[in-house]
Amino acid sequence: MSTPEKNEISMNAHDMYREETYTDNTVGTIRRLTPVNSNGDPDTTRTPQYIGSTQVMTNAGPLPLSFEIEANSFAAAIAGFGAGAKAAFERTMEELREMQRQQASSIVVPGAGGGGFGGSRPGTMGGSKIRIP
Repeated sequence: MSTPEKNEISMNAHDMYREETYTDNTVGTIRRLTPVNSNGDPDTTRTPQYIGSTQVMTNAGPLPLSFEIEANSFAAAIAGFGAGAKAAFERTMEELREMQRQQASSIVVPGAGGGGFGGSRPGTMGGSKIRIP
C-alpha cells in the first residue's frame, strides 16, 4: 500500500459524528452531532454538539442563520435555541453593518486626489473623461 499524498482527501476516523436532525416545523431545526468511533459506535469520551438553524425575514428576503448551541442535553439545546438564534442574528447584523462601512469607505470618486477641478492633468489618462475648456 502506498503512502497518501499531501493533497489526498481523507476523513479523520478519530473525529466522526452521527448526525440527527430535529424540527418543530415552525421555527427551525436542531442538529445533534453524536460522537462515534470508527466502527460507528457511540464515543462516550466526547460530548455531543448541537447546531441550530433558522431563518428570519428581512426587507431583502429570508436570512438563513446557523449557530452552535452550548448544551449538555437535547432538552437544554431546545431551551437554548432562542437565545442562540438571537445571538446569531445580532452577530450577522453587526457583520453586515461592518461590510457596509467598509464598502462605503472604498467608494472611489472620479477625479478625487488629482487636485483642482476635473481630477487629472489635461492630456493624461485617468480621472474623469469630462474636460472643462
